[in-house]
Amino acid sequence: MKVEQIYTGCIAHAAYYIESKGEVAIFDPLREVQPYIDRANADNAKVKYVFETHFHADFVSGHLDLAKKTGADIIYGPTAKPGFEAIVAEDNQVFELGDYKIKVIHTPGHTMESTTYLLIDENGKEHGIITGDTLFIGDVGRPDLAQHVIADLTQEKLASHLYDSLRNKIMPLSDDLIVYPNHGAGSACGKKMSKETTDTLGNQKKTNYALRADMTREEFIEELLTGLTAPPGYFPKNVLMNIQGYESLDTVLDRGKNGLSPNAFELLANETGALVLDTRAPEVFAKGFIPNSINIGLEGNFAMWVGEMIPDIKQQILLVTDEGKEEEAIIRLSRVGYDNSIGYLEGGFKSWKEAGKETDAVERLTANDLNTIYADDPIIIDVRRKSEFDSEHVVNAINIPLNEINQHLSEIPKEKQFVMHCAGGYRSMIAASILKSRGYHNFKDVEGGMTELLKTDIPKTEYVCPTTLL
Repeated sequence: MKVEQIYTGCIAHAAYYIESKGEVAIFDPLREVQPYIDRANADNAKVKYVFETHFHADFVSGHLDLAKKTGADIIYGPTAKPGFEAIVAEDNQVFELGDYKIKVIHTPGHTMESTTYLLIDENGKEHGIITGDTLFIGDVGRPDLAQHVIADLTQEKLASHLYDSLRNKIMPLSDDLIVYPNHGAGSACGKKMSKETTDTLGNQKKTNYALRADMTREEFIEELLTGLTAPPGYFPKNVLMNIQGYESLDTVLDRGKNGLSPNAFELLANETGALVLDTRAPEVFAKGFIPNSINIGLEGNFAMWVGEMIPDIKQQILLVTDEGKEEEAIIRLSRVGYDNSIGYLEGGFKSWKEAGKETDAVERLTANDLNTIYADDPIIIDVRRKSEFDSEHVVNAINIPLNEINQHLSEIPKEKQFVMHCAGGYRSMIAASILKSRGYHNFKDVEGGMTELLKTDIPKTEYVCPTTLL
């Protein structure tokens, strides 16, 4: 049985493509669905089913567009209440796909409708399980997301459900089954996910902390909830979009692919109050940018940081990108529900500069430069996550995680010079652009961040292995 995993690293997401006898099933598709349709066409096959493991929080699924464009049925597990036409399956219900069978296993815990799909090949042999956010490689789904949509679903209640689902539904299955999860390392849907994106169930029973055979319910709940940080603010909004529906990506693209001259761009920004989002690489942005624009580089974890740093999912956005990257930026914004791109700067920042418009820049220094002035006791702000900071940091540095920076502006001096860094320069440039837009101009960014600082003899705390990846 061939199961094709389609992995998108920037949001640590895995969709799955299965074909048999000209019939295709897609599991947990991304917002842009044409690649799945093209893949089916290449196989001379038709998409029959779109299976959803649950109502996702970290991305907007492509189920509606895919069903509309192919005529496929959308399938959810028991208890799901979608606001559109879909099949809500029963526990143990079996769907046929060519010579294959797909069995529904209701596994509540991450959410109440969370469902695992058991894959059965043409010979009747159980091949693997598509687990969504119920079981990851090295971890299980966090149980604290649904309460942000339904208050009665406390994290303790859901954790208890997940304990039962794992013990009674997943762990009794054969050890040779392949586990196909919805996410890998880097996703905020868990805390200890492996970089590996598949494994055997037997190996997970041996190595996954949450599948220890001797674990009591109370121990499971305590370990699962320990170390969880607040989920990104856009998660509940994505859940509602996935439940209620959303605009077609085609409509979103038509609205966003609106090329604007520098004068028209400036006028529209002033008229609408749109956020100017610059998606160029941090090192390029630092050399020159439109004042008050926010930098979130397209080549990093773009969608996740957009969701972290732009509170209003309905915010109108004007884009500054490298030429030819405009559509990609619009699509990647739409993956997390930011559908209100209203135009982009034609010709990119170069055209803005050539038009004689006002520009700004971020002053930078090297790790060696900081090493030279370290004896003068400079103020150093480290914008990495607390777990990274706790693992190892420059002595006397202050930790203000990037995703909390707007809540801690009062702690950042406006009168004194300071230095800012992250792990490699991506996050600190996001922070720098935010501070610039708030009127801070009294700082420098460290090129290469902690990666380069580790190469100097600046005093650091002793490395301690982190207990959580969040």
